[in-house]
Amino acid sequence: MTAAKKSLQQYIITYFWLMLGSFLAAFSIHVFLLPSSLIDGGTVGVALILSRLFGESYLSLFLIVLNLPFIYLAYKYIRKSFVITMGVALLFFALFLVLVSTFPSFEGDPIEVTIIGGAILGVGVGLIIRHGGCLDGTEILAILINRKQGFTVGQVVLFINFFIFTAYGWIFSNWHHALQSLITYIVAFKMMDLVIMGIEELKSVMIISAKPQKMANVIMAELRLGLTIVHGKGGFTGDTREILYIIIERLDLAALKELVLREDPTAFMAIENLHEVVYGKHAHLPYKKKKRSFL
Repeated sequence: MTAAKKSLQQYIITYFWLMLGSFLAAFSIHVFLLPSSLIDGGTVGVALILSRLFGESYLSLFLIVLNLPFIYLAYKYIRKSFVITMGVALLFFALFLVLVSTFPSFEGDPIEVTIIGGAILGVGVGLIIRHGGCLDGTEILAILINRKQGFTVGQVVLFINFFIFTAYGWIFSNWHHALQSLITYIVAFKMMDLVIMGIEELKSVMIISAKPQKMANVIMAELRLGLTIVHGKGGFTGDTREILYIIIERLDLAALKELVLREDPTAFMAIENLHEVVYGKHAHLPYKKKKRSFL
């Protein structure tokens, strides 16, 4: 019973965020982008171009029809659960595009439309992607090309969007709107990254030292940081060694480096960026500082 209730709760939370993200994306398009003759990238951008040619009332229809081939590709080559969340997100998005069509448009300078509209769109799309959905079928195509040809997903999406924005400027003979749409897309893309990856800047640090246990004790005592000791083996010497693995906030990184080199000037550190840390209900955050004692 408990597991079933938990599973149902997770579905409710996921669909809530998909709904909110779809509403924000639809709100941005109808209130900011459409009144200023701007478009987004991907299949949404193509749907906006077609709606401008044949009528805005067909926007939701164009969006669903354009994404149908990509939904099929996702079903065949990715996974069925992704198809469900993508389909739900698309239906929410299409519904909200109809519901918000009566909202008054935003009256402001082009830079305000670009930044505010792009930011709201990015937050909406970011929420959808963060919770397993998708609005842009070209990303599915990019994933499949990445698997077959080796191009990154970002490279493929950028290549496709270059032609979409170029086609928009050429069809309507207005390169100003095409360039402004590109800037709006860039703002939305950066905001989307912020929503997906989070604001916290976390680093993972691997430390190889000649005195790992002493190093671990000093780090835990002075910086109040948790860590994990990984047992490794030297590739050249074959000697066994203990590697310290730490997840740390960016602001503590300088202090950690200073401490490590103070204790062992010959220590080796590998530092990487982390986009997200996921942990279970009863797990402890590895990067969270222990409470300091002031007594």
